Amino acid sequence: MSQNSSAEMGKNRTGIAMSPINAKAVAEGAKESPPSSSGDRHTQDALKAFYLEQSERIGSVPPPANLKGVAKTALKMIQGEKATVLVDKLAERLAFERTGTRLYEAIIGKAEVLAEQSGPRVDELEKIHHQELSHFHMVKGYIENLGGDPTAQTPSADVVGVASSGLLKVITDPRTTMPQSLQALLIAELADNDGWSTLIKLAEGFNQDQMAADFRKALEAEERHLMQVRGWLSARTQEEAGTA
Repeated sequence: MSQNSSAEMGKNRTGIAMSPINAKAVAEGAKESPPSSSGDRHTQDALKAFYLEQSERIGSVPPPANLKGVAKTALKMIQGEKATVLVDKLAERLAFERTGTRLYEAIIGKAEVLAEQSGPRVDELEKIHHQELSHFHMVKGYIENLGGDPTAQTPSADVVGVASSGLLKVITDPRTTMPQSLQALLIAELADNDGWSTLIKLAEGFNQDQMAADFRKALEAEERHLMQVRGWLSARTQEEAGTA
């Protein structure tokens, strides 16, 4: 595996400037080919509006799995609070932490093969992986305490699962370099930090003091992860550019 640089010069023919003769023909062909249907942007907007109005939502939050959960949820509903939002966001965090552990498992494997001296070190990545996994189990426990089913795919869990799947594809791709993989990790850590902040505010709003306290500790750990990934990526990018 040759991964000396993420930005080596090569036979890249994706740009139109590489073939000026054919580029002119493509531009002329576009002018000569009329649209396949009538209408303008407003027609497209009307069609999109129709589908937005007619489509169903992405999933739902299942009812509590046990009587204890039913009692807790019903109490919050009586008080005017929507407990389903808390359960949905807990499931979202669970889905993201699951992906987070897989992201670090993938980059650990890449780090072991590449063995780059400029890091990150495998032991550093393994420590973060362990913390991500512990966050997953913590959120799972709180969902169960509320009477929820941690295996249920709620709307937010579904959306975040789809959104984060691309990050996993980047890191598991054997062609991507360590800096490119770190870029994917950086995106994940940025989203992760904001996700925990939102969840802390929700827990406080539902007077879940212990939950909020535990989530604040998780956020502190995620902030450290973010600083580490930023540092690794910055160092490797400057090294490649020769500006370190």
